[in-house]
Amino acid sequence: MKKISNVPKATMQRYPVYLKALRKLYGMGVERILSRELALFVDIEPTTIRRDFSFIGSLGKQGYGYDVKTLIETFDDLLGVSFEEKLILVGAGNLGRAILNYNRWNHVVGEISCAFDIDPNRLGQVSDIPIYHMSELEEHIPEGCRIAIVTVSKNVQETIDRLVDLGVVGIVDFSSEHIQVPQNVVVKTVDVVSTIQELIFETNNI
Repeated sequence: MKKISNVPKATMQRYPVYLKALRKLYGMGVERILSRELALFVDIEPTTIRRDFSFIGSLGKQGYGYDVKTLIETFDDLLGVSFEEKLILVGAGNLGRAILNYNRWNHVVGEISCAFDIDPNRLGQVSDIPIYHMSELEEHIPEGCRIAIVTVSKNVQETIDRLVDLGVVGIVDFSSEHIQVPQNVVVKTVDVVSTIQELIFETNNI
């Protein structure tokens, strides 16, 4: 995996956006692209794109643009997603099922391999993704699984502990509860209420 330093956080957050767009463009048959053309596709200013790319190295030529396949390979290496990441989802309620039905992982980081829930009525399949009982977590978690999406509302810490014991080192947390993890585990909390509050604050100050 390529290592780079001194990259602003905002730039790092845009790299997955570029990768998703480039994979989709490549699938559409686009082999070469200018920064102004990519800008229209991702709604990011061309100057920002060129500056973001400059942290990685010399990726394009003036007037020629960027080779899409080369960009994909570069970002794959940079972001560590040159393989199909096997994700799991824990909690197959309304939110969990909406995530399973989203089904747009192929342009970004891999796919959700399976899901787990404690309610027997939720077991089966959603969008061809199997849903197992939580008691079968250790049995059905994919080999080498590192990333879990957690949408449960009960026994959250216990669930997180089980996932960590199984080798999960990245968690997308929708639970809205305070959880504790070892230093080598990364948690990204998705708090819709806080996001709405921030949005209201920002719109009130326009």
